[in-house]
Amino acid sequence: MEITNPIIWADVPDPDIICVGNVYYMVSTSMHTMPGCPIMKSQDLLNWEIVNYVYDSFEDNDAHNMIDGKNIYGQGSWAASLRERNGIYYVCFSSNDAHQFYMYSTDDIENGKWQRSIIKGLFHDPSILFDEDRVFVIYGNGGIYITELTEDATGLKEGGIVQLLLETESEGIGLQCEGCHAYKINGMYYLFFIEWPTIGNKRRRQVCYRSSQLLGPYERKIILDDDMGYHNKGIAQGGVVETADHQWYTLLFQDHDAVGRIPVVLPMEWHEGWPVLGNEGKAPNQFTTDFPYTATKPIIISDEFDYEANKLALNWQWNHNPNNELWSVTSRTSHLRLTTGNVVDSVLKARNTLTQRTEGPACIATTVIDLSNMKPGDHAGFIALQNLFGTVGVKVDGDGNKAVVMSVNDGDGMEEAVQSIPYEHNSIYLKIEFNFENSTDIAKFYYGAEEGKWSEIGRPLAMKYTLDHFMGYRIGLYYYAAIQAGGYIDVDYFHFMKLIDGAYTLIQ
Repeated sequence: MEITNPIIWADVPDPDIICVGNVYYMVSTSMHTMPGCPIMKSQDLLNWEIVNYVYDSFEDNDAHNMIDGKNIYGQGSWAASLRERNGIYYVCFSSNDAHQFYMYSTDDIENGKWQRSIIKGLFHDPSILFDEDRVFVIYGNGGIYITELTEDATGLKEGGIVQLLLETESEGIGLQCEGCHAYKINGMYYLFFIEWPTIGNKRRRQVCYRSSQLLGPYERKIILDDDMGYHNKGIAQGGVVETADHQWYTLLFQDHDAVGRIPVVLPMEWHEGWPVLGNEGKAPNQFTTDFPYTATKPIIISDEFDYEANKLALNWQWNHNPNNELWSVTSRTSHLRLTTGNVVDSVLKARNTLTQRTEGPACIATTVIDLSNMKPGDHAGFIALQNLFGTVGVKVDGDGNKAVVMSVNDGDGMEEAVQSIPYEHNSIYLKIEFNFENSTDIAKFYYGAEEGKWSEIGRPLAMKYTLDHFMGYRIGLYYYAAIQAGGYIDVDYFHFMKLIDGAYTLIQ
């Protein structure tokens, strides 16, 4: 089977990977989206599907719940580590906004509920390391630290190791080593990091430190400095994995501008005790494996909202913690109902915005919304979601008059109307076209009163990946009240098409 990179042309950053038998599991950063820490599964390293989340939410406070204008954009859970030991699965991460380190565990990675433990303090980009019957977390940026945990990994070990492990290279380096992935392999300790030099190629690259002793000394080697021919965007940060037949691979990511940070799989070999990534240190666009091709469910899907129970497909994530009393897929058959519960003044402050990733090289999302029960001051529609957002939807003024509006961020997080057109109908069709090919990064916005009859509105949005959200553009269904709460909309469907071999294909 051929593996072609990227394996997923969508935002799946900071991946970590394990192999259990002939199955591979991956965890990824999810920041402010909920549920969080998606668990993805594959049998061939190319085709992945979402099978679980580590948590539905991990804090219940004003910022996570978007109350009083507070939020956790770009914060939440960062760079989770995934490991398995004796049939127990562990995921850990730190949260910059909560200033805490979280450890979760379960005996059923695909269906189980995760038990949570909290340790005070920030362990930046942590990696779990199991060493015989001892448990460590290795973390940091520039200065790399090691802290010993209890054997069940639920707390700090009394009298255990807590110290600076090593100082990473700083000469000619802008971003010092971070993104630790720690392993003990054949009696040697390996620490994989990214760093970002200010000389040479000036791009993110993958480095490895190794030692025969846990506490060092460690020696260093650059093991990948390549962009696969894509705009000097270095491929780095992720885990390594050994297959059941003792082949090695690494799962990293590459910045692809507005669509986000997308995963890349490379073959890996060993030479004189050092890992060699790709083809002699170069990342191949395509390579052959012995895996049988195993189809999976798509990462981004269309949805008719035809559910028997009030539970969404795993592909959906809320923008922050949802208010579960204010949404339903059972109140009206085959519809998503969103109800307003508080008053806000911007789509970036709206709770219960329901999102999925976007996907390259290009994709199209369409929906139709019943507007009959909106109240004066309500806003409803489709958003290309990042800090520099673009929306297309309906606004109802204080007198109950509707208009279809395309808006963008005015620079302060508020909506600047680019074009507003009076609208009299009680339903509206909406469409956003995304073009990420070769980092074109343009979104276009459309509306219609009838299916298939589209009118472009506003102007194309020049999409930009910004670090205040730290996430690739998402497609969002939003509804909020600017005057009074209590209205609702019904969304009939969400259709997603992506460009495959030059043609748009509906993904179901």
